[in-house]
Amino acid sequence: MAVRSRKWMILVATIWIQAFTGTNFDFSSYSSTLKSVLGISQLQLNYLSVASDMGKAFGWCSGLFLMYFPLWVVMFMAAFFGFFGYALQWLVIKQVISLPYFLVFLLCLIAGCSITWFNTVCFVLCIRNFPSNRALALSLTISFNGVSAALYTLIANAINPKDDTLYLFLNALVPLLASCLALIPIIRQRPLQLSTYTINQDPFIFIVLNVLAVITGLYLLLLNSLSSETLRARTLLLGALILLFLPLCLPGIVCDRNWGFRTNSSLVDLSDPELHAELIEKDQSNSLNIEPFSAINKEGLFEKVMEKGRLTMLGEEHPARLLVCRWDFWLYYVAYFCGGTIGLVYSNNLGQITQSLGYNSKISAVVTLYSSFSFFGRLFSAAPDFLLG
Repeated sequence: MAVRSRKWMILVATIWIQAFTGTNFDFSSYSSTLKSVLGISQLQLNYLSVASDMGKAFGWCSGLFLMYFPLWVVMFMAAFFGFFGYALQWLVIKQVISLPYFLVFLLCLIAGCSITWFNTVCFVLCIRNFPSNRALALSLTISFNGVSAALYTLIANAINPKDDTLYLFLNALVPLLASCLALIPIIRQRPLQLSTYTINQDPFIFIVLNVLAVITGLYLLLLNSLSSETLRARTLLLGALILLFLPLCLPGIVCDRNWGFRTNSSLVDLSDPELHAELIEKDQSNSLNIEPFSAINKEGLFEKVMEKGRLTMLGEEHPARLLVCRWDFWLYYVAYFCGGTIGLVYSNNLGQITQSLGYNSKISAVVTLYSSFSFFGRLFSAAPDFLLG
C-alpha cells in the first residue's frame, strides 16, 4: 500500500511545484510599476519580458545536471535561480537598491531559467513514476502551471491588494517554499514496482484527479474577482489551498480499499512472461514510431529491459542527433514557435494593453482570466489519451 500511495504523493508534489512556479504568468501584474521605477520605454520593457522567455532556452542545462545530481538538488537549484533573480528585482522596484538596465535584463534571464528547471524536475518525476500513463500525468501536472497567476493574485490581495510589487516578492519566495513542501515525497521515492492491476487502476484515479482539477480551476476563475478585499481574499486563498491538498486523500483511500481486497495476491510474479509481454506492449503502444527492441538495443539507447529482482520499463533516452532527424520534433517546434510564442508576447503585454484601455484596476483580473484558460487548455489536452486509452 505504501509503495502504491507514494507515487501518488509524488504526483501531488509535482502539482504543487507547477501551481506555484508559473511565475512568468504574472509579469503583466507588475510590469507597469517596473517600467515606471526604471524609467524605461515600452520597447525596453518588452526586452525584459523577452529576457524572461529567453531564460527558458537554457533549460537544457537541467538535463545535464540530472546526470550527476539527484532530483531534489536540481529542484533547489531552480528555486535558488528564481529567488536570486526575482528578489533582486523586488529590491530594485522597492528602490532599496539601484541597478543598471543591463543587470535587470540578466536578472530576468536567470529568473526565466528557473521555470524550465522546475519543469524538467516535474517531467522526470511523472515519467519515472507513471511510465504507462505518462501522458495523463504530464497533462495533469503541467496544467496547474496556468493557475499560478490566480494563486499569486489571491496571496497578494490577502496581504495588500494595492501593492503591485508584492508579485516579485512572491515570485522569489513561494517557489522556494513549494520546493521545501515537495521535498519529502521526492526524497522518499523508491524504485517503481509495477503490476497489471495497478496499471489498469491508474486511469480511473486520473479521471477523478482531473475532475478535482476542473473544480479547482473553476473556483479560481469564478471567485478570484471577489478577492479585492483582504479578508475575503484570505478566505478564498484558504479554500484554494484546501483544493490543492485534497488530491492527497483520494489516492490513499483508493489504495487502502484495494489493498484490503487484494491481501492474498499482493505479490507480483516477476517471472511471469505474460506480465513482461503486456508491459512492453503497452509501453510501445504509448510511444511514437519506436523501433524494434533489437535495433534499439544495438544502437545502445537502452541498456537493459529486465533487471534481476525488479521490473524495469522500456526507457526513452534518445541522442540529440536522432531527435533532430524526426519530423514530429520539427512539427512540434514550428507549432510552438508560431503558437506558443505569440501567446507569450500577448500575455507579457496584457498589463500594458489593459492600462491603455483605462482599466488600471482590472489588470490582475485580466491576467487571472488569461492564465485560467491556459490551465483549462492544458488540462483538456489529455482528452485524446482518455478516449484512446
